[in-house]
Amino acid sequence: MAPLDSTRVISGHTGQVWKDGRWLTNFRQAEASVEITKEDVPRSGTRWMGKKVVGLAGTGTLNGYKVTTALLEEIGQVADDRNPSLVTELILKLDDPDSFGAYRVRLKRVQFDTIPLMNFEAGSLVEEELPFTFEGYEILDRIAEQ
Repeated sequence: MAPLDSTRVISGHTGQVWKDGRWLTNFRQAEASVEITKEDVPRSGTRWMGKKVVGLAGTGTLNGYKVTTALLEEIGQVADDRNPSLVTELILKLDDPDSFGAYRVRLKRVQFDTIPLMNFEAGSLVEEELPFTFEGYEILDRIAEQ
């Protein structure tokens, strides 16, 4: 097996968040994962506990700089009883020119968990954290060793 070529390790500097075809340039960190829920399956004849997948839950967080209130206003439409909640898609992308290619994941049925109205500290850049849930994903671009 060949040693790791360190130039192929993907840098987070190339991360991007896209919504509705628009690059949300103010986000500097994104995380998304799927938690697999399992139930125990006791079996006779063995001490080993079996496991059965019974559910999936997608969660994530966007962290970035406060630049505009556009996304806040979209998320906040749920506060008006006459409006539906925001359900959208996000595309997370890594595209390091030194890697073996780009990696993109589409997160489906994204719903944000909080409405970030105000958060600041004197002398500091204003940042915001947006936790969310999602239902389903699709890997759009894969990275494979060449």
